[in-house]
Amino acid sequence: MAGRSLMNPEIIERQRKAMNAAGLDALIAISPENVTYTTGMVVPSQSLMRWRHAVAIVTADGRVAMLVIDMEETTVRRHADLKEIRAYREFTDDPMEKLSELLMELGLERARLGIEMEYLPAKDFLTLQRILPRAKLVAADGIFHKLRQVKSRAEFDLLRSLSGITDRAIGETLKDARVGMTEMELAGGLVSRIFAGGAENFKLMIIASGERSQYPNVGPTERTLKKGDLIRMEIFGMKNGYHAGVCRTAVVESPTPEQDRIWKNLIECKYLVTEMIKPGAACREVYRRFLKHFSALGFAPISFVGHGIGLFLHEEPYLGRYGDETLEEGMVIAIEPLVYIAGRMGLQNKDMFLVTKSGCELLSDQTSTDELMCVG
Repeated sequence: MAGRSLMNPEIIERQRKAMNAAGLDALIAISPENVTYTTGMVVPSQSLMRWRHAVAIVTADGRVAMLVIDMEETTVRRHADLKEIRAYREFTDDPMEKLSELLMELGLERARLGIEMEYLPAKDFLTLQRILPRAKLVAADGIFHKLRQVKSRAEFDLLRSLSGITDRAIGETLKDARVGMTEMELAGGLVSRIFAGGAENFKLMIIASGERSQYPNVGPTERTLKKGDLIRMEIFGMKNGYHAGVCRTAVVESPTPEQDRIWKNLIECKYLVTEMIKPGAACREVYRRFLKHFSALGFAPISFVGHGIGLFLHEEPYLGRYGDETLEEGMVIAIEPLVYIAGRMGLQNKDMFLVTKSGCELLSDQTSTDELMCVG
């Protein structure tokens, strides 16, 4: 947050069109993700303390206003490219009362207001209803979810850079792995490289070696690397609230024939899927084609092979058993063929792709994955 965070006019215009199509007079973003999506900045403590509300309002005619806690008012004024900012006092003010006042200032006391019902606490919803009895509060979660599926140019430029940072950090860390190192030592190297590369934060660091590689979503331990260990390493690098998810698998010294066979299938699945990624492709059909090839291994698959990504770790669309979406130009998708073999091992490869006009672009292009990486 060293410089000013510029609000993206393309995103504001998309919101304006969406609310006009839905018959709304304003969209109210109240979750950390959608406040960032709307204003272009991360309010520092909003995601850490749920009661510290930050709110962004976009009206149908394109006006934008924001409500923040007094503790962070100077930070927001310094970094947010907004003129209409109101603050409420922590401990003494009810943020929903101040939000109601701001909505009245904007002439919205009798308006149809789209708000995030999935995030807004019931107590706060009732406060808004009490103070604004003539306003109609409408669930707008689906509008935000749909809008965020297709990224603006600024968003996919950010995700392209962040994917490279994340991929490079994982690849370089794995190349340093040696017999006798601990998973925690690998974690230290990974975190250092993530920040040195230019990321501002990270989520869900997974380092699972040997028999632990079979477990999804586990963090590093003091386990020591041994010859023949698989190492599954994944991290979500973050910048300005956005995530890039990359996973790589390596083996200490040399793989077994079985590990080679599994990896060969997973990478073939990767290429099969990416050849199908283009505007108009049906997500469920992509998954069906993946499943047909993956089934040759004889292991149970997970219910998707890819998902959207951005301000959430997982976003629609899912390329999966239950996905009924169609791919569009500008979507950013994480593709992750993987296998977890209970009691034995796990292998996974995860890459970031941008759906382009005629196909897709690999965003995580810093580490070669065609062969299972050998380290140590």
